[in-house]
Amino acid sequence: MLDASNRSGGTAELAVPAPPLPRAGLAARCARALFSPWARLSLLLALLAGAGTVVLLFDPQRLLTHGWPPQAGGIAAALVFGVGYGLCTVAFVPRPLLNLAAGALFGSQLGLATALAGTVLGAGVAFGLGRLLGQDALRPLLRGRLLRAADGQLSRHGFRSMLAARLFPGVPFWAANYCAAVSRMGWLPFLLATALGSVPNTAAYAVAGARASAPTSPAFLIAMACIAVPALVGTVVAWRQRHRLRGR
Repeated sequence: MLDASNRSGGTAELAVPAPPLPRAGLAARCARALFSPWARLSLLLALLAGAGTVVLLFDPQRLLTHGWPPQAGGIAAALVFGVGYGLCTVAFVPRPLLNLAAGALFGSQLGLATALAGTVLGAGVAFGLGRLLGQDALRPLLRGRLLRAADGQLSRHGFRSMLAARLFPGVPFWAANYCAAVSRMGWLPFLLATALGSVPNTAAYAVAGARASAPTSPAFLIAMACIAVPALVGTVVAWRQRHRLRGR
């Protein structure tokens, strides 16, 4: 019996089954593993550990306080110092030491501008690293009531929350950076609040560094008072909050 195609005079065509879609190969699986949230978080932790190790071994703040770089002067040296300042803050070098060095090397005004530029640069680098490498892995862990409340405050009121964190002397610089990176805070509120909120404390340290050779001068004494009084107030507030939490 002839089939329909032969009866109609057409040419019979054999149906060729489509080849099965290939499964994801080893390279694709490795790529997914390398770019997974936990792999990126591990990379962030490795970078931070490496940066901290470099600081402990080479002590870059000692180079800054001794007038590095000696071959440059003026604006060029300030630019180099600002970049070094930012990278040092990412590597957990204390900002007060860097602020004092900025004032000692460049004077009150240029030292303040250089330190603020380094502050914003370091905060931006830390925020970007935390946002790119840590946010996806850490956000699912925000399950506790306090963690959710802190995340909601940073996400909804980013500018004023970060401004308060920069003004309050008890909040570590690096901790504020990475907490903001894990939240939904935007780049502009974070950087703007960092720049504005860092002015008072940075200015006090820069003036103290610039007038360190005259410790009895009014400018040095006022600067030290501007450093000591907020630190004392911050300690008292933190102590009272600690007792309130214990009472609950």
